[in-house]
Amino acid sequence: MGKFIKETKDGGVLLLIYVQPKAKKNAVEEVDEWRGRLKVRIAAPPVEGKANKEVVKFFSKLLGGEVSIVRGETSREKDLLVKGGLSVEEIKKKLGI
Repeated sequence: MGKFIKETKDGGVLLLIYVQPKAKKNAVEEVDEWRGRLKVRIAAPPVEGKANKEVVKFFSKLLGGEVSIVRGETSREKDLLVKGGLSVEEIKKKLGI
């Protein structure tokens, strides 16, 4: 476990997620070992970037840091960059994993 989260050279943390849009509510699921990504449910539909905006908003609020999508804008598999001085351990704790 841990392939889905790693520190970057510039002090940020890269979080690999798999998004399931149009869910009942936003939620962090379990780690998908096969994909090596954290499964996340997002209430917004994947239309006109709504799900992407919701992902960024959800993780920014949850982690209390600056979050941006660095890869996978049009895919369910997204790479998020988390800035704000959080360590891998702190992020895992906030995600409840």
